[in-house]
Formats: sequence, C-alpha cells, structure tokens
Amino acid sequence: MPKLSSTSADVQDYGPVEVREEQMDGYTVNFVTFRESVDHEPLLKGLPDNRCPCPHWGYVLEGRVTFRFGDHDETFVAGDAFYAPPGHLPVHEPGTRYLQFSPSEELQKVSAVIMQNMQALQGSGG
Repeated sequence: MPKLSSTSADVQDYGPVEVREEQMDGYTVNFVTFRESVDHEPLLKGLPDNRCPCPHWGYVLEGRVTFRFGDHDETFVAGDAFYAPPGHLPVHEPGTRYLQFSPSEELQKVSAVIMQNMQALQGSGG
C-alpha cells in the first residue's frame, strides 16, 4: 500500500504557493500551502468556462478556501472536508493549508494551463 507524508512528498515552490505532491494509483495527493491570497480566475483562462474541470477532494488544515460556482460560493475552513466538483474557481486566503486528492490525468491538464497563464501574467508584468 502506498504511503505519503507532507515531509516525504516532492516539493514545488511557486512563491505564493508551495505544493508537496506525489501520485498514487491514478490520483495526485497534494499538501498545499498558500503564503498569499490567490484568486485562480486569471490562471484558469482557456479551460472550459474558464473554470477548473478537475474534481478535488480534500481536508482544510488551516485557513480558508472558497470555491466559486456560477450560482453560489462554498467556503471551507480548518477542520472541514471538501469536495469541489468540476466547474469551480478557487480562492485561497494567506496561511491556508490543505490536503487534496485529484485524478492525476485531469489535474495535469489543469496544471499545464495554470503554468502557461502564470508565465503570461509574469511576462506582462501583472
């Protein structure tokens, strides 16, 4: 049986966000820390409806995350388990940490778009 901890996972540091992750049997397990407020709306441009099409299951360790949908918002705080179905826009507050499980293939597609948009935003100075 696979095993993973926040200290054994591969670390990716993007400045405002640190991600520790590994793949396990078709799923990506992330330990995510947000050092700054991050609204993913500009990062998800180019995906269907400019929203995240990948489902996520998780548990908030610290802070607050809000998933915006077309007709409502859902906010989760420390101690809350969550399910974010496809079609969400995440917004994270500084100091938010959570554990997240996502289908790897879908997450990789979303991550590629986020990285392209991050590079474009940095290149435009904003």
